[in-house]
Amino acid sequence: MAVGTVLITGGTGYIGSFTSLALLEHGYEVVIVDNLYNSSEVALDRIELICGKRPIFYKVDVTKEDELDKVFATHPAIDSVIHFAALKAVGESAEIPLEYYRVNVAGTMSLLSAMTKHNVTNIVFSSSATVYGDATRFPNMIPIPEHCPIGPTNTYGRTKSMVENIIEDHITAQRQNLKKAGKPYEQWNGANLRYFNPAGAHPSGIMGEDPQGVPYNLLPLLGKVATGDRPNLLVFGDDYPSRDGTAIRDYIHVVDLARGHLVALNYLREQKPGVKAWNLGSGRGSTVFEMIKAFSKVVGREMPYEIVPRRQGDVLDLTANPTLANKELNWKTELTMENACEDLWRWVSNNPKGYRQEPPPELLSAVKAKTS
Repeated sequence: MAVGTVLITGGTGYIGSFTSLALLEHGYEVVIVDNLYNSSEVALDRIELICGKRPIFYKVDVTKEDELDKVFATHPAIDSVIHFAALKAVGESAEIPLEYYRVNVAGTMSLLSAMTKHNVTNIVFSSSATVYGDATRFPNMIPIPEHCPIGPTNTYGRTKSMVENIIEDHITAQRQNLKKAGKPYEQWNGANLRYFNPAGAHPSGIMGEDPQGVPYNLLPLLGKVATGDRPNLLVFGDDYPSRDGTAIRDYIHVVDLARGHLVALNYLREQKPGVKAWNLGSGRGSTVFEMIKAFSKVVGREMPYEIVPRRQGDVLDLTANPTLANKELNWKTELTMENACEDLWRWVSNNPKGYRQEPPPELLSAVKAKTS
């Protein structure tokens, strides 16, 4: 008997696929909807190779409410949603803001509408630390706690902040309306997970991040430099007031992050708290230069880089204060930034074409030996 059935939007993407794997490993049934805009269906094969179970998959766009309706109608056992489907690049969001609002905000509205119609009452939302904007503008807000005022500095962050508000308003209204009508209302719950910088790959080396275009995040870009796909890394600004002039970020291993979604979902189903926000991060900030050094050490050679001007909307320091998640969810990171570098290098060095190639036979046989 499954613990529950969960719809995962964007479930073939980087964090979505790792969360799908974590849920399957913990007894959930998983139904994925994804339009495969920036991901690959091959992720489903890798999930199945690692855990012996395969998520159900529909090629569906989250902005199409009628298509979501069909999925909910086909799977009446779905009782919760984990919502990843979104466009996710800070730089790109400044160039095509309307598309970011259409997919991230309107897509969530169509999802919530379909959930309500089918009485699916729990949602875990993939938010972001970018909702805080520049937390250094307030005293004593680094590392960043959940009560830090929200103030995103770019379009991507604004879409995430807006969706958090929409989820909070919707769930609060559902609870109030049902309470007024004298009906059970506590089944409506939401988690806004504000995570910091996801990194790394599966320790098996057969599953990782496979951006379809140019990656926008530091570690995948370093991976491309290491495999020779890119000549060098662009470092956006070395004039920040940090220990070496580069921006500080909190890198969280994707395996830890996936586990964070699992425990947040369990918390909603068991504690029924209404709407809660939690930071998912390690509490350890690393500069861009420190990351380049750590990754170069794993690869065994220096990664070339070029310093260019800062990007619009970038901030000095995004380091998490994860105390609330540590305490309430009994969750904390178990893997380090160095582990993330090692696992990423194992993934990109063995799979330079990502999911557009078969993994090396020795990695496959090691995984099959574990699952058989």
